[in-house]
Amino acid sequence: MLLDIDTHSGVPIYRQVIDQITQQIMAGQVEAGEQLPSVRDLAARLKVNPMTISKAYSFLEAGNLVERQRGVGLFVAKIGPGEAEQTKAEILQDLLRKAAVTAVQLEIDPDEAVRLFRELYEHYDSRRRSKL
Repeated sequence: MLLDIDTHSGVPIYRQVIDQITQQIMAGQVEAGEQLPSVRDLAARLKVNPMTISKAYSFLEAGNLVERQRGVGLFVAKIGPGEAEQTKAEILQDLLRKAAVTAVQLEIDPDEAVRLFRELYEHYDSRRRSKL
């Protein structure tokens, strides 16, 4: 599991951990049944306070994305297709909200913003398909 923490982003570290793990689960990079690193291991690897990781894991558990097995650790939960689609849509909506605000602030025409998105989407989708 690859996590990239930006201490200068203004986003709390626990939130960055939650968002990145959620995105990796939804993208299938971390699969159901896979064990997450221990709080201590992940905190050491990211050089953050273990309580930060514990808080992030608690939120992931409350969101039913991970399941705790006493004495063993945390594992990625099996997520139903409807729930997965809803979570994916929420992740994308958050990102697009930021992009839309930026486009409005820069006074970019809506058609141009959509064109740019479509162009970027097609570029990255073609790269993804070429790797299959």
